[in-house]
Amino acid sequence: MPCLEDLRLMAYLHGGFPLVDEPYAAVAQALGTTEQDVLQRLQRLLDDGYLTRFGPLFQIERAGGQFVLAALSAPEAQFDAVTAQVNALPEVAHNYRREHALNMWFVVAAESPAQATQVLQRIEDTTGLKVHAFPKEREYRVELRLPLLPPGETLPPPLEVPHGAGCV
Repeated sequence: MPCLEDLRLMAYLHGGFPLVDEPYAAVAQALGTTEQDVLQRLQRLLDDGYLTRFGPLFQIERAGGQFVLAALSAPEAQFDAVTAQVNALPEVAHNYRREHALNMWFVVAAESPAQATQVLQRIEDTTGLKVHAFPKEREYRVELRLPLLPPGETLPPPLEVPHGAGCV
């Protein structure tokens, strides 16, 4: 179980990261610790599985890329083998098992729509299974913030970053 300092770090970073020259040092200063401590805590939280990912989210379409939610029906006896085949592709960002006729759902992140189509075809060719693609039609922003801190615990305010800071 993460300790209170880990929870404070996760809560502080949830939904924001300072866009400054030394962001981990800025986070450390705000939380009253050291940059090395912040980096070590984040790595430990990742290693221990409390965080599954730590990094930016991009609107890939603005850069010419494409995210595609996809699903297939993997026979139970082959599920683990199909999972390994799908996950072997670097373009597969997430893979989830579901209780449904389409029991494997995954996200393909590609540099272009054409590459996304090629990856989905490669998955069909490799697995021998029909891939159902559900490309994004509209974008919705749903920000779910679950409370991480015990009642009464507070955080310092987010760092104030001047508009345009950190951009070149």
